[in-house]
Amino acid sequence: MDIRPIKTEQDYNSAIKRIEELWGSEKDTLNGDELDLLVTLVESYEMNHYPIAPPDPIDAIKFRMEQMGMTKEDMVKYLGSQSRVSEILNRKRKLTLKMVKSLYKGLKIPAEILLA
Repeated sequence: MDIRPIKTEQDYNSAIKRIEELWGSEKDTLNGDELDLLVTLVESYEMNHYPIAPPDPIDAIKFRMEQMGMTKEDMVKYLGSQSRVSEILNRKRKLTLKMVKSLYKGLKIPAEILLA
């Protein structure tokens, strides 16, 4: 087992290739331990070189609505009037702190996403 930090794209690609070879290795074996270490190194490299931006607040609301089978009418209790719901979902009005709290409590959308 020759494990080194992943510093370059070539190191990253080599680690990915080795992970594919080791995939399915049993836990607490030499290959299983190597797999665990490589996955940890790859995750760290990806977090630093390929960060994922947080989702857009309105897209997060629409996604949760879709997940829960909700309509715009269902959103009135979280955002206010029907016209207010339309303004929010069409990005013509910003979310207020009261709306963020309501969406967080009612729909479990993380506040940090809604405040982005």
